[in-house]
Amino acid sequence: MGKILPTRQQFKQLMEMDYEGPIFMINLLKFKPDGGAESYARYVKSGSKVFQEIGIEVVFREKISMPVIGDEEWDEILIAKYPSIDAFIEMNRNKEYQKSVQFRTEALIDSRLYLVKAEEG
Repeated sequence: MGKILPTRQQFKQLMEMDYEGPIFMINLLKFKPDGGAESYARYVKSGSKVFQEIGIEVVFREKISMPVIGDEEWDEILIAKYPSIDAFIEMNRNKEYQKSVQFRTEALIDSRLYLVKAEEG
């Protein structure tokens, strides 16, 4: 079975992180073959107002051509920049955003979401 949403433990661990700077969220997406990409587009459109209000920006979004190392196959990669972990948590708690999550869930067979701290270095 695919992974679509974070577990409670993952969300709790995220909330307990001691980091206040901007973050990137790396999304690996595998769409359902019949209408998954279209449903994901509805998710993006439906959530766009909340994304803008919170200050989330899509840094990169493209179809994936092929795996070069490993054998997992994904349809798309999306990298989003958030002002902070708190912004990500705020988005997930937002009632308007929660209405759009159904489209994301309907769209995907599987996904991965990786947090990358935007630390200077």
